[in-house]
Amino acid sequence: MIRYIRRAAALCLVLLVALLVNAARVMVFQADSLDDNPANRRIAIERYAKPRGEIVVDGKPVTGSRDSGQQLRWERTYLQGPLYAPLTGYASQTYGTTLVEHAEDGILSGTDPKLAPLPLWNDLTRGRQPGGDVVTTLRAPVQEAAFRGLDGKRGAVVAIEPSSGRILALVSSPSYDPGVLSGTGPEVKDAWRHLTTSPNQPMLNRALRQTYPPGSTFKIVTAAAALDAGVVRDVEAPTDTPDPFVLPGTRQVLPNEATGCADASLAAAIQWSCNTVMAGLGVKVGLDGMVETAEKFGFNDTGLQVPSWVAKSNFDRRMSPDQLALSSIGQFDTTATPSRWPSSRPPSPTTGRSRTPTSSTAPPPPAAPPWTAPPAAATARP
Repeated sequence: MIRYIRRAAALCLVLLVALLVNAARVMVFQADSLDDNPANRRIAIERYAKPRGEIVVDGKPVTGSRDSGQQLRWERTYLQGPLYAPLTGYASQTYGTTLVEHAEDGILSGTDPKLAPLPLWNDLTRGRQPGGDVVTTLRAPVQEAAFRGLDGKRGAVVAIEPSSGRILALVSSPSYDPGVLSGTGPEVKDAWRHLTTSPNQPMLNRALRQTYPPGSTFKIVTAAAALDAGVVRDVEAPTDTPDPFVLPGTRQVLPNEATGCADASLAAAIQWSCNTVMAGLGVKVGLDGMVETAEKFGFNDTGLQVPSWVAKSNFDRRMSPDQLALSSIGQFDTTATPSRWPSSRPPSPTTGRSRTPTSSTAPPPPAAPPWTAPPAAATARP
């Protein structure tokens, strides 16, 4: 009798070990594949089981959360949605996340390890903390002034504090209310269809994702290249540039909008925006020198984030001399996002690169009058 009891006990022990091994296989080795399985609704249910953290502007949240009472419980809400949509993006149960809602999703949703009380806590518990807040560098009065200035017209405004690279305003117009994309249901799909098929393209972020010819704003880059290369040693000295200026290898005459640009100094050429002087200096610097300086200012950078990704600003690496002359005054194939234009300022003396614009995860700006530190600003209209 005892022998049979021992066999039964041994069998139960084997079955218990098999159960533990199988549980470990599922919970440890197959956890990632199960999490990524589209049929697994638990991930989405858990994701929306708690309110998201807030996106903060000037010390006040511009987002919120609403209890929908549905399976995907908490839906995102936006205060003054169209005003801040180019910054926040949207967080939708149906269409995912964009912009800061996407770039800082780990913080906002509570899954970022920085929010855990102990290292590896989230991995061990497979849980999530309450969502954290993302503090932005935007100043509400600057943002509102830029938004009112565009008044629904197509274009973008970016204001950046030159000393720090902090973005003080980020406006794209026309805009939209990201709150209409929160939740699920036919009304969300109808709103998506309307927004994505509108000829005004309200969901196009013209401040971060659209590039335009920078024109004369690029002449600051050319001036820096001329000084770096030693082509100009005295900014008040004549540059020996004729007016009219014929593009190298062509018969095309490059005009000036201003008068008195013949043989003008670099200082005068910047003051009066002389096309001939800046084009001539770009040719004297040469292609390699111009490309090197432009890239120090962030052109051709595919990894720029603020923290949302920014479209690449372009300065061609292969050009003929006449094309280089035009590119040196911000024409030909030279393009930039509005968020890059205000960054066209002298690079940092310690890094040799221009300060990278940033819009979030930074302390709130000091409560000083906005005129004490005038921002650089760029406006674009297609």
